[in-house]
Amino acid sequence: MKRNVLVLSLVAGCLVVSSCVSKKDLENCQLENKELSKNYQDTKEQLAASKARVASLEEQLKGSKKAYESLQGALDKSLTNASQNNVSIEKLVDQINESNQYIRHLVEVKTKSDSLNMVLTNNLTRSLSREELKEVDVQVLKGVVYISLADNMLYKSGSYEISDRAAETLSKIAKIITDYKDYDVLIEGNTDNVPISRENIRNNWDLSCLRASSVVQALQTKYGVDPKRLTAGGRGEYNPLAPNTTEAGKLRNRRTQIIITPKLDQFMDLIDKAPEN
Repeated sequence: MKRNVLVLSLVAGCLVVSSCVSKKDLENCQLENKELSKNYQDTKEQLAASKARVASLEEQLKGSKKAYESLQGALDKSLTNASQNNVSIEKLVDQINESNQYIRHLVEVKTKSDSLNMVLTNNLTRSLSREELKEVDVQVLKGVVYISLADNMLYKSGSYEISDRAAETLSKIAKIITDYKDYDVLIEGNTDNVPISRENIRNNWDLSCLRASSVVQALQTKYGVDPKRLTAGGRGEYNPLAPNTTEAGKLRNRRTQIIITPKLDQFMDLIDKAPEN
């Protein structure tokens, strides 16, 4: 009898020790998993910023190549004119210098625009939380900043009314827009191809326009963005990012884009400064 009691005591002790060890291992694993998740998110944010920088550098390279081709064309044309019209060497040099000066000016403006876009994108990305970055996509394409917002984050279901949880995100975007006054802002609504017919909403054209208008009015009335810089537009279901054959594709297509571009009059000024020859 005593022997059986002793054996049972030993087994119980082993179970207690095993339970303690398992609980401690579990806590260590949880801590390690939390640290790995944080490292993963930090790496993801760094990758997004790096991709934006690469895209900007690629655009700069394209601009430089185009400038070189323009210079080469101007030089060839000048040489042809000189041969045909007996243009003096001095006049030919002046024409080439004027062309070079104009090209340098274009490159400087392009570089400045790219740099501003990169700063704008980085500032916006840093201001958004990790949770917001899951539903907000920021890209720079051909010198234009695109901020894409998922409709399930921005609006109430099946509606064009802005949801409460979108307010904080819009306030951060509005601050960036206000800080960069030399940019115009287009708000563009997009839908999937599922038909909609509700009171005051005839179809997806209506829905996309109403959603864009809701964002424009929120930026103006709640966050103080100058309405002269804002444009609202809807593209309905006709600008999809993915096929509407799956729920994932439809989800990508239901979005509102905030498109930030340099003001058009800045480029018109460049045209006015173009050399006559």
